[in-house]
Amino acid sequence: MALTRNFRETVLKHVQEDPAFRAALVEEAARNIIDGDIETALGQLRDVVNATIGFDALAAETGIPKTSLMRMLSDNGNPRAGNLAAILKAIGRNVGVQISVHAVPTQEPVAA
Repeated sequence: MALTRNFRETVLKHVQEDPAFRAALVEEAARNIIDGDIETALGQLRDVVNATIGFDALAAETGIPKTSLMRMLSDNGNPRAGNLAAILKAIGRNVGVQISVHAVPTQEPVAA
């Protein structure tokens, strides 16, 4: 069966129109960063940026040049942790998403 709408267009539309979806996508991107799935996280962050703040405003907010941001969030991007933090912080401030982190203790012993 042929799709009637491009998947990326559908995601962008949901990001723009649904605050819960937007927050879930940012949360999933942050989880993917922590889990080491950087490639997926970069695509998710790129979708959020494209649907909301845009790269020009993100560059102004972070102090990182637009071309550098676009390269960082590309499929082969390799941003530093500090740049990812700046991007997430700017997204949180500008697109109606509050980003928080919490840790939950486990019963597993700590390796020596």
